[in-house]
Amino acid sequence: MVKITWLGHSSFRLEESTGTTVVTDPYHSNVGYDMPAAEADIVTVSHKHEDHNNIENISGSPTVITRAGAYEIGGVHILGSHTFHDDSKGAQRGDNIVFKYRMDGVDVCHMGDIGEECNAILVEMLMPVNVLLIPVGGTYTIDAKQAKEYVDRIMPDVVIPMHYKTKDCDFDIDKVGEFLDLFDDENIVYVDGASVDFDRADFDGEETKVFVLEKVSK
Repeated sequence: MVKITWLGHSSFRLEESTGTTVVTDPYHSNVGYDMPAAEADIVTVSHKHEDHNNIENISGSPTVITRAGAYEIGGVHILGSHTFHDDSKGAQRGDNIVFKYRMDGVDVCHMGDIGEECNAILVEMLMPVNVLLIPVGGTYTIDAKQAKEYVDRIMPDVVIPMHYKTKDCDFDIDKVGEFLDLFDDENIVYVDGASVDFDRADFDGEETKVFVLEKVSK
């Protein structure tokens, strides 16, 4: 069973039952709030902007992955795929890495600051996905409608939105509501807390559920 905890913005802690822990895209306080203290065995960085690369904040002497490629660390299989931070092949905001993790038999995909429109090559490269972590706030990334297209094409069992406007976020990006409005109410799960656990057996492939997490408190 893999445990997923939202640390804020695009940062999550992914913990396998063996104890191996991954932290994604740790951020600096330019987001509008401080990154909570976190320890990890592995840190993945989708790109080098300050709201995604605060590696120094992570304790535990983690292995840091900042490049596309295939990795196996502590029993966790990681595949990093090169994408773009914008819809101009990186001309505006540069490159982005989408990371896919296989933990306890669950395929988790973190889209980073994906900015390019959904395309068949990328979708085929990423599938299958059980849990999709995707930005929905627009401005610097894809927006709600573009994110919904990724969800419809990738067909994950669970999607967890990230990189959106919260009450303490200073970025000029959209709130999560614009993304949630694109789903039926019965398919939205509001989690009472920052963490959720998933087992491989939880997924039946029938429909996609949206899980909205609370940001972890310090």
